[in-house]
Amino acid sequence: MLDLFTIFTKGGMVLWYFQGTAFSMAQSVNGLVKAVILQERVGVNSYTHDSLTLKFRLDNEFDLVFVAVYQKMIQLAYVDKLLEQVQLAFRDRYKNELANGACLALDFSREFNGILDELESEQRSQEPRKMRTFNESKKADKIQQQPNVDVIPEKPMLPQEEKTPPVAMVEEAGAEPKAKPKPPVGPVARTAAGMRKAANKRTSSSTVAKQSSVTTSPKSRSKEKRVWEGVVTKEEASSLDRSSTKGGNGCIEVPEYQVDYSMVGQMKGDLKSLEEEEVESEVESEEEETTSESKQNTSKNSGGVFSFFMNLAGGKTITQDSMTPILEKMKEHLITKNVAAEIAEKLCTSVAGKLDGKVVGTFTGIQSTVRASLEESLVQILSPKRRVDILRDVMVKREGGSQPYVITFCGVNGVGKSTNLAKVAFWLLENGHRVLIAACDTFRSGAVEQLRTHTHHLDSLHKPAREGAPPSIMLYERGYGKDASGIAMEAIGFAQQQGFDVVLVDTAGRMQDNEPLMRALAKLIRVNNPDLVLFVGEALVGNEAVDQLTKFNRALVDHSDGDNQRVVDGIVLTKFDTIDDKVGAAISMTYTTGQPIVFVGTGQKYVDLKSLNVHAVVSALLK
Repeated sequence: MLDLFTIFTKGGMVLWYFQGTAFSMAQSVNGLVKAVILQERVGVNSYTHDSLTLKFRLDNEFDLVFVAVYQKMIQLAYVDKLLEQVQLAFRDRYKNELANGACLALDFSREFNGILDELESEQRSQEPRKMRTFNESKKADKIQQQPNVDVIPEKPMLPQEEKTPPVAMVEEAGAEPKAKPKPPVGPVARTAAGMRKAANKRTSSSTVAKQSSVTTSPKSRSKEKRVWEGVVTKEEASSLDRSSTKGGNGCIEVPEYQVDYSMVGQMKGDLKSLEEEEVESEVESEEEETTSESKQNTSKNSGGVFSFFMNLAGGKTITQDSMTPILEKMKEHLITKNVAAEIAEKLCTSVAGKLDGKVVGTFTGIQSTVRASLEESLVQILSPKRRVDILRDVMVKREGGSQPYVITFCGVNGVGKSTNLAKVAFWLLENGHRVLIAACDTFRSGAVEQLRTHTHHLDSLHKPAREGAPPSIMLYERGYGKDASGIAMEAIGFAQQQGFDVVLVDTAGRMQDNEPLMRALAKLIRVNNPDLVLFVGEALVGNEAVDQLTKFNRALVDHSDGDNQRVVDGIVLTKFDTIDDKVGAAISMTYTTGQPIVFVGTGQKYVDLKSLNVHAVVSALLK
C-alpha cells in the first residue's frame, strides 16, 4: 500500500529509502522539493503529483526530510503516525552514526519494517466506525447547555411487520364501508342547480361572441409599442457608434495628436525597478525610535511587529509553544499590511515548520531568528522562478520570421487593463518595436474609443523614421458585440501581413464568478495561443486577490484543451502608488499562482511603469 518512503537531507543527499513498487518515484519527489520545500511552502504537509500523494515531515535540528508516497485514491490513516515514529527512531540512529562518522552506511530497514507492520496490523484490527446518533453529536451537547431546551428523544424504529399503515386505509374487521353522502334533493337544491346552469350558458355565449367579433372584425387595432423616455433605440445607437471601420482591413489610420514629448526616451532598455531608498529610510527611522524607547523603558513600544518580543532571550531550542505568541503577532501584522488572511496563516505555519526544533545560539534571540526566517521566506516567494524577458523574446520571434509576439491582458472590471496596456505599448515603442493593439473588449461602452485615444497619443510620440513609412502603432477593431476570439485571430493575421512585432490583446473586464465570460476568455486564449497571458490586478485588494487568481486559473484550465492547458503566466500590479506601505497584495498574488510580477503600475503617465523590487517590498512589509 505504501509505494515509497525516503529520508534525505536538505542538501539533497539520500540517506535511506524503502520502495514498495517497481515504478520510479523520482519525478514526484523532485516535484515536492521544487514546489514546496524550496519555495518555503512547508506550512502544508502534503503534496499531490499526478496520481500520487506525498506527505512529508521536516527535522530542523538535523536538516532531514521524511517523505511517504502512496496512491491518491487510497486513504492511509497511519501515514502521519508513521512519519512521526520513523522520525523519532531514525534521528537517534542518525545522531549516533554522526558521532561515529559512519552515517553513509546507515541501515534502517529492520526498524522501519517493524514500525510499518505494527501500524498496518493496528489499522486492520480496527472495527469500522458506526454512525453516531443525534444525542451523541456535538450539536446535541450545545442544545442541552441552553436553558429550557430539551433534546427530542429519538423514536425507536419499528420492525417491518409492526409498521402500521395510514389510518385512512384501515377498516375495522366486520364493519361495513361507509357510503358516500348523497347530494341534497329538494326545491332549493333544484333552484341552485338551475341558476348555476344558466350562469354557465351566459358565460359560454359571451365568450363565443367575443371570439367571433375578434375573428370577423377586419379592422382590429394592434397594441402600440410603448416608447420609454431616456432609452436609446437601436437606430439611435447605430448613429452614435463612432467605431465603424474605414476601409476593408478593420484598422483606423492614426491622425496627428499634440502630446508632451518630454516622455520620449525615458524608457529605453529594461524597466526601472521600484525605488528602495524611501522605504529603507522609513524603516531605519522606526528602528531608531524603537531603540530609544526601549532604552528609556517606556511602556509604549513602537518598533514594529517584533518589538513585542524584545525580552525573549536566545540560547535554547525553539519549540511550537515558544513561537506561538510570535506567530500570532506576525499574522496580525501581515494582515494589516493587506496580505490575505489565508496566505498570512500559511506563511506563519511555514515559518513555524522551518524553525521548530532549531537550536538558537547563545547571543541570537528568537526575535532576530524569526525575522530572518520570515524575510527569507518572503524574498523566496517574490523572487521569479523563471525570467520573463519580453524584449528578448520579441527579438527572437522577429528574427525567426514567424508570427508576432502576442500578449493577452485579462482581469476583473476597473483594474486598469487598457491604461497599463498603453504603458506597455509605449515601452515597446521606446525599444524600437512596432505594436498592434487588438480591441477585443467588445462589451464595455467606450472601450474602443479609449484605446483609439491612446493610439493617437502614442503615434504622435513615436512617428515613423522616414516619411511614407508604415506607422509604429495601429489599432485593430471591429466595433462592439463581436466575437473577441475572432477579432484577436484577425488582428494576429493582419499583424503578420503588415510586419508588426507585437500584438497587445485587450479583453473585457469580467468577474471571476461569471461563467459565460470566463468561458469566452478561455476560448480566446485557446484559439489564439498567446505567448504571454498577463493578469492585471489591483494592489488595493486583500483576500479578493486570492479568489480572483484562483478562479481565473481554474477557468482557463477547465476550458482548455487537455494537451495544452494554459494558466496565467505573469501579473501586472496596478495602482501601486496609492497603497503607501500596504504591499501585501504582491505576496498574495505571487503565493497563489507562483508566477512573477512582470509590471508594476505607479501612476497615470506612460512612463509610470516599473519592475518589482523584491527587497523594497519585503522591507515595506516588515516595517
